[in-house]
Amino acid sequence: MDQTGKPFSYETFPNSGQIAYFSMEIAIHPGMPTYSGGLGVLAGDTLRSMADLGVPAVAFTLLHRKGYFQQHLGPDGAQSEDVQPWNPADYCTGEPARITVSIEDRVVTARAWRYDMEGRFGHIVPIYLLDTDLDCNSGWDRGLTDHLYGGDTNYRLQQEIVLGMGGVRIAKALGLDVNVYHMNEGHAALLTLGLLESQLGGGPLGAPTEYDIEQVRRKCVFTTHTPVPAGHDRFSTEQTIRILGGDRTARLERLGCFKDGLLNMTVLALHFSRYANGVALQHGRVSREMFPEFPIDSITNGVHASTWTSAHMQQLFDEEVPAWRCDNLYLRNLIDLPEQKILAAHARAKEELLAEVASRTGLVLNPKVLTLGFARRAATYKRADLLFTSPERLQQIAA
Repeated sequence: MDQTGKPFSYETFPNSGQIAYFSMEIAIHPGMPTYSGGLGVLAGDTLRSMADLGVPAVAFTLLHRKGYFQQHLGPDGAQSEDVQPWNPADYCTGEPARITVSIEDRVVTARAWRYDMEGRFGHIVPIYLLDTDLDCNSGWDRGLTDHLYGGDTNYRLQQEIVLGMGGVRIAKALGLDVNVYHMNEGHAALLTLGLLESQLGGGPLGAPTEYDIEQVRRKCVFTTHTPVPAGHDRFSTEQTIRILGGDRTARLERLGCFKDGLLNMTVLALHFSRYANGVALQHGRVSREMFPEFPIDSITNGVHASTWTSAHMQQLFDEEVPAWRCDNLYLRNLIDLPEQKILAAHARAKEELLAEVASRTGLVLNPKVLTLGFARRAATYKRADLLFTSPERLQQIAA
């Protein structure tokens, strides 16, 4: 922080260019169903922190007009889903710029909606949500940005063309000065192909030199999140040729971006990144075992503290270390805080949570019982059953 109590601002370096942060999902606002789980929450928290710190950044994602899905649980516990339509104009401002991408030899036009993420001291991080719901597109193409993780792998690859290659083009159309492209997971990896083609003059043909590849690599960084193969996007050669095009597929094959006969988006992102990281120390180790040909560092996931800290805990922090709102490192000073104060604040927050559960469901839970809950997307590869591999340890925690 400086002498005014504000954190260090990256605006001190006005000519350093911007960071462009790409993520398939971003938890921007509770009324915008543009996220499904941890990846989106992390992306939103990262951007909130950037806004607080004054980082010169912009972000790109898809609009997801119909959301992920609204979950309903029946009396027997069975799940049913509804779409989550929302109106972008209620939260965002439409940008006039239009760009095109090629999908299955079709020209698909996209626009962007802008949402301004404002930080604690007024710094803005613009978030651009790409949208293909335009009259000039076919019915199918208008729906490409409707659903988060909807449809099959064909739909997914088409979406990733819009996000990656379309995002690079919309950034240029908006006149943004980007010098770092951050891929949050492999969904945006095709931005590297867009940058490479721009380096080669704008077209898919031509043989890139090592210099061309290095120019792209200097601009790209990558965060991988998933410790199991099922969480990494992979597409068959047939799909890639049909959707992305034969010339582009051949180029990616020559560059070594196929693994086990499949276009692997994580390999593509790693190949073109000057820096890559996992999201925890152990995850970094696992990722290096999965992709031993690449150096992968680790940065442990964090949260935007003031977003996720309960009101009772925030009040306690304000009393003890008020500077925590400017710099979360001050929370280290709570190590000497009497345990009873923490337990009391936690108990009040838990009472409010259980009261909310009771008002919504009629189910009254015992505040003295350790209660574990599952929220939103319970994909099998997330391995929720790991919680129950050691009941004895759970009993020790509960005690």
